Amino acid sequence: MLGFLSARQAGLEDPLRLRRAESTRRSHPDVHKYSVETVQWYPHDTGMFTSSSFDKTLKVWDTNTLQIADVFNFEETVYSHHMSPVATKHCLVAVGTRGPKVQLCDLKSGSCSHILQGHRQEILAVSWSPRYEYILATASADSRAKLWDVRRASGCLITLDQHNGKKSQAAESANTAHNGKVNGLCFTSDGLHLLTVGTDNRMRLWNSSNGENTLVNYGKVYNDSRKGLKFTVSSGCSSEFVFVPYGSTIAVYTIYSGEQITMLKGHYKTVDCCVFQSNFQELYSGSRDCNILAWVPSLCESVPDADDETSTRSQLNPAFEDAWSSSDEEG
Repeated sequence: MLGFLSARQAGLEDPLRLRRAESTRRSHPDVHKYSVETVQWYPHDTGMFTSSSFDKTLKVWDTNTLQIADVFNFEETVYSHHMSPVATKHCLVAVGTRGPKVQLCDLKSGSCSHILQGHRQEILAVSWSPRYEYILATASADSRAKLWDVRRASGCLITLDQHNGKKSQAAESANTAHNGKVNGLCFTSDGLHLLTVGTDNRMRLWNSSNGENTLVNYGKVYNDSRKGLKFTVSSGCSSEFVFVPYGSTIAVYTIYSGEQITMLKGHYKTVDCCVFQSNFQELYSGSRDCNILAWVPSLCESVPDADDETSTRSQLNPAFEDAWSSSDEEG
């Protein structure tokens, strides 16, 4: 059950501490000049990763030399980029910038292959489907979220409509996903649903095949980010969860019921991003307090005497105990 987690700061002396990754120093000639917004491993080979920045570039790095293998330059600030986790027939990187066009960059040719037009304002988030290699989701400050088949030249497949077409019979171009900027999106692990978050403090769950709003109620999901909000979902759990940065905490919801399970507390400043690692069932979060925390599930040991009041409580494996805790353990 991921509702009860303990957090661990990277670098603490314990068996599960995170190994410090080698980093490029500020003096490195290829370092980004401004804020780095997205970093992603190449899905099929750890010999390469990509990074994008407010300096209007997307860089492709060789992990063996920590030198850039390629660089894509854009006319606008870059908010987000993403590579498909399942693609075998293309090497496209989707890039969202301050402009209204979605850029598709081809790692094989080293050039921008084509663009997707349909949004009216900046593209704050992009995400490829983990199920279909040509399906891409995009989120924009124009209150819209769109699904695309990048093989089609005729425009997007679906513009998501929060009202499911019941409030208005207007053209699809009038559809909105949120009553504010849509600044985050994430597919469920099976690719059958898509989650979006907006500055209207709402999170919505959509059927990714027909674009239907499932009307799951998550309550108020605090979101005042002026750029992309990077949240994540679990994978390989008996119940599926979504982890959303919520100020200096992380809100944990069950995806299909909308129930808020817990608020994870450990950071001192705003949390900017969350990533779930399915192999170890761990959540990693990054914050403006300059800390990275690893959140691990608590391990429950067997209880021999059910009548003993103290033994009926779940016992946390000592290997996981430290000064960090979830909000469920406070008060």
